[in-house]
Amino acid sequence: MTPAFAEFVNAAGAQPLRAALVLGSGLGAVADGCEILASVGYGDIPGMAPPTVAGHRGRLDLVLWGSRRILVAHGRVHFYEGHSIERVTRLVCLFAELECPTLILTNAAGGLHSSLNPGDVMVIDRHWKLLDSGDWKKLDQPTRMYSEASLDRLRRLSPAPHFGGYAALTGPCYETPAEIRSLAACGVDAVGMSTAVEAEAGAALDLEVLAFSCITNKAAGLSADALSHKEVEANAKLGIAGMRRLISAVLE
Repeated sequence: MTPAFAEFVNAAGAQPLRAALVLGSGLGAVADGCEILASVGYGDIPGMAPPTVAGHRGRLDLVLWGSRRILVAHGRVHFYEGHSIERVTRLVCLFAELECPTLILTNAAGGLHSSLNPGDVMVIDRHWKLLDSGDWKKLDQPTRMYSEASLDRLRRLSPAPHFGGYAALTGPCYETPAEIRSLAACGVDAVGMSTAVEAEAGAALDLEVLAFSCITNKAAGLSADALSHKEVEANAKLGIAGMRRLISAVLE
């Protein structure tokens, strides 16, 4: 254990934590304005590694979100970067070790549903984890393990947010139009390359799990524009305010 990590753990454990928040591609600004109480780089966390994808800062902060003490993970490592599932879920395990009761995951995603446009934020109420070929045979079996109590609370917000199903693919290549058509036919509303593995790990550790997708582009084949990570990062900024609103509703 490095001195930086030991200091962070001591600070985090000094008082109860309300939640842990993982910020996806281009969403680091969601926590801007929060008072930072302690911070540690991913490279100092045992079993963790710095991310290599643009838009992921690779830092874990202890912050005050209003009056709530929460952990904010700026970015994540992905399966497609060559990391094991154990490393992909390392932060989630750390949150459980630090006795965080709630895990809030965010990601940037491509929109399949016709009502979803860049800048919209979708509350994930079910997901498909499609990390190997056998998973594609189970498209009729979405996983539903997100906090029903919190989903009900979010449904009562005005204006009401979007709710839908998220499919997690391996990446790093974007999906093909044929894949998108298959996913849409099975009820998938948004698609990305993260979140599902972390969500299932959190549920297995008895954390209350919620997840939000910031729609950054129309999925492959649904617009004339070519997909790019630069577009993802730029359009993620459009969803910052909406993401903050939902997170605040959960925390407060």
